[in-house]
This record gives sequence, C-alpha cells and structure tokens, in this order.
Amino acid sequence: MSAPLAVPARFNFARDVVERRCGHALTFVAASGAVTEVSFEQVAARAARWAGRLRRAGVGRGDRVLVLVGKTLDWHPLVLGLLKLGAVAVPCSELLRARDLAFRLEHSGARLLVADRQAEREVAPLGADTIFTDTAGLEREPDSAPTEDTAASDAAFILYTSGTTKDPKGVVHTHGYCFAKRMQAERWLGARPGDLVWCTASTGWAKSIWNVLLGPWSTGAAIVLHEGGFDPEERLELVSRLGVTVLCQAPTEYRLEAKLPALERHDLCRVRHLVSAGEPLNPEVIKAFRDAFSLTIRDGYGQTENTLLVGNFPGMEVRPGSMGLSSPGHRVAVIDADGNETAPGEEGDVALAGRPPSLFREYYRAPAETAAVFRGDWYVTGDRATRDEDGYLWFTGRADDVILSAAYRIGPFEVESALLEHPSVAESAVVGKPDPDRGQIVKAFVVLRSGFERSDELARELQEHCKRVTAPYKYPREIEFVDALPKTRSGKIRRVELRRREEELSRRAPS
Repeated sequence: MSAPLAVPARFNFARDVVERRCGHALTFVAASGAVTEVSFEQVAARAARWAGRLRRAGVGRGDRVLVLVGKTLDWHPLVLGLLKLGAVAVPCSELLRARDLAFRLEHSGARLLVADRQAEREVAPLGADTIFTDTAGLEREPDSAPTEDTAASDAAFILYTSGTTKDPKGVVHTHGYCFAKRMQAERWLGARPGDLVWCTASTGWAKSIWNVLLGPWSTGAAIVLHEGGFDPEERLELVSRLGVTVLCQAPTEYRLEAKLPALERHDLCRVRHLVSAGEPLNPEVIKAFRDAFSLTIRDGYGQTENTLLVGNFPGMEVRPGSMGLSSPGHRVAVIDADGNETAPGEEGDVALAGRPPSLFREYYRAPAETAAVFRGDWYVTGDRATRDEDGYLWFTGRADDVILSAAYRIGPFEVESALLEHPSVAESAVVGKPDPDRGQIVKAFVVLRSGFERSDELARELQEHCKRVTAPYKYPREIEFVDALPKTRSGKIRRVELRRREEELSRRAPS
C-alpha cells in the first residue's frame, strides 16, 4: 500500500480543477445522435451562470439541493455551480418516483430541487421549491462568479444508497473526497491528458460522481456523456466512432455485449483500457473481450461510502474472478468478528483500515448507523470475501447473501457465474431457500435468452452444467424460470427480495 493521499486544507473542485483547465472537456451525444464538443472554458462559464441563478434562489453555503437532472449538458455545470457556492449537491436518478424523492427531500432538508422538465409529473406532488432546467433563465446570469473557499472537511455531496433492505442512507462526502478521486482515476481508470473516457453510469449514482465528473477531469482527460439508453450494438459502434480510449461499464453491459454474435467484428482499436465496477464481473466475460480485442477488463470494487478500494490495476496480474488488490493509499483486509485479519482462504468481512479522505464522513442524520459500520479502526463494508496467499481478494457475497447448506458456505456469485456460462441464460440470481435437512439449499432464478423454452429438461441440464463448472455441492437444487429479476433503481439484483419470498413460502408450507 502506498502512503495516504495528502489532501490540501482548502479545496474546491470547480475552482481548483475545472477553471484551471482549457481545451476539450466533454463530448456530448444527444439522444438524436448529434454530437457536441464542449470545452472546459464553456463548462466553467455555464457553472458560473448556475451559481448565480442558485444564489438568487437563496442557496448558500451548506444548503442541500436535490439534483434531478439526467445526462444533459446542464448536469455538470449545475453540480459545479453548487460546489462553487459551497452548497451540498444531492444527486438523484431520473428513474426515481415521487415517493423516493419525497424521502430524499425530507431526509436531506433540501432547500431546493432542480429538475429536468420530463420529471415534472413526479415533482409536482412534492410541493417543493423547484427550478426546471429549461426555464432557469441562465442567459441572464454572468459567466463568472466567485467560489466559496471551502475546507477539505466541508460537505460537498450527499449520495443515497440503494436502500436494499430499508430506507436509503444519505452518505456525506466532503471536498476532500473530491480531491481524492484523482487517485483511482490515475491508478485504476488509467485516465490521462488526451484521453476520451466514457463511464456509462447514469447521473444520480455514486459512480457518475466518480468517473462522469471528478475522476477524469482531475487528470485532464475528456468525458463522454451519452443521453441515450443502452443498446449493446450501438454502444460498441459509438465507442469506435467517437474514439473512446478508456471505457468504464457496468458488468451487466459487458455481459450483454459479450453475448453479441461475432463480437470481434467491432472496431475497438483506439480503446486502451477497459474497467468494470458495481458488482463482480464473471471470468467468462473477461475471456470473451480478451479473445475478441486482446483487452483485459480490469474489475474494481468500491462503494457509495468510499472509492475504488480494491482493483485489478494496469501492470499487475489479473486473476479472473478476483476483486484484485488494495488500491493505492488504502489498506483493505478480510477480518473476523473481533477485528482480526483472517488467514488466507478463510472467509470474513471486507474492511478498510483507518480514515482515508476517500471514506465518507458520516451517514446523514444517522449517528447510530454510522457507528455500526466501524469495528475498532476498521470500516466494515458489509461484503464477504477471502484472500489468497498473495493478498488477492475473492468476493463471496454480501454478508446476508451467503448460503449455509449442510455446513457448506456458498457464495451466490459463484453459482450465478456458472449459470451465465450456459448459452440459454441471460440473467440469474441465487439465494438460499430454507430446507429442513440442510438448513438451506441453493435456489436459482433464471431469465432465459430468446429462443430457449422453459422445461424440466433444461433445468436438469443447467444443474448438470453447474456441477461441471463449479464444485458439485454448489449446484442449484431448485431452478425457477422467471421473466425478470427484481432490481434496485441502480440495476443491482435484489437477492434479498427473492430470499424473503422463499422464507415466506417456507413458513406457509405444511409441515
């Protein structure tokens, strides 16, 4: 592990990064396909106009403002305008509905909501003071504005978690966190001046703050922002046409692209680096891209509460299926219930030592929940893993996702990964189902690809496939074919929902 990152006492990303750069900052691809090139100077000028407009609306230092803006040319300047004011941006996905937004408004105590016009239907019932981007009147604002001299410890963002098991938690990040994002952008994302970086994350989620805003611009790279949705064919065609050099996608996007016929026919000759984060990436997907393009997708692990904590970095050996090694400036280990590091091969909790600047300051208005995630000097992520003799971490699942069957501890990801290698499977989710003899059995929910029919024969074929691909005791003793899997708004599979359903059905079943 390298030395912790030294963060300046005073820092403001808008002033100290964006306003000091010139040249190409952003390639914007509209839903229509039209491409617009934007310079740092243009971004800074519009950010100043947003700062002026928000100041006239009464927004000042420390005020929280909900940002319900999608992938448009206003998202970056609006967030930067809030940073200039010393206000706290609360990014929200445009997929959120009125109930979700009402919770965030109340919980954050937001002074204002800034939204795209298409969100008006969800915004109207809230009764919140709202500015819509299409009628903000920015043309009347000056293209320069003063910037608050914010301290590294001042709050800059509140990012809400997915709320998988309860109400979302508001994760408070500081201006020091904004500075610290440079580390993962340099070391894992591999962004450098002259690069064109496309991180496909939607606005409103932590990864968009990481690498659709802070990370690439910290290194002098330009960013792609695509207003349209995801289509595997179109995505790879745009990567080629735009000249993208660094591509950061969700595992699901890589998986769907890997299933395209003749993947190698796409021209990715200008791409230098591929990365993936959000959940572990299946080894067979990594192999597909390596075979097609001689490029290795480098998996990374981080959370809303922190940064890229573990990764497969350029120059290091990639062990397919592994999370990788601790990122520079961080010490990540696998610990037991007492806070002691486990032996190689022994499962435990993934934990981060100390309080690096990339770690969140607190859960907003939740001191008990903040205290609960610390175990001595360790921040405990809630994920489970093992480490090998060389320090590589191997994800086994969320702490409450691990299946205990006949004394075996089974991580659902391994079984899901095995199922995805079968040509009939588009998506899968694996949970533990209560069983009177084994405690739990492995149950798989499977979404089939087009052209395959549900049948008992196919279920048996998948079971035999899993026995061949992974340890036999891990195979799913039950398979249920479904049309879709329950997911959070950020696209992660809600195994907890499936597990609760099975527990409820078990309680209702006759003895």
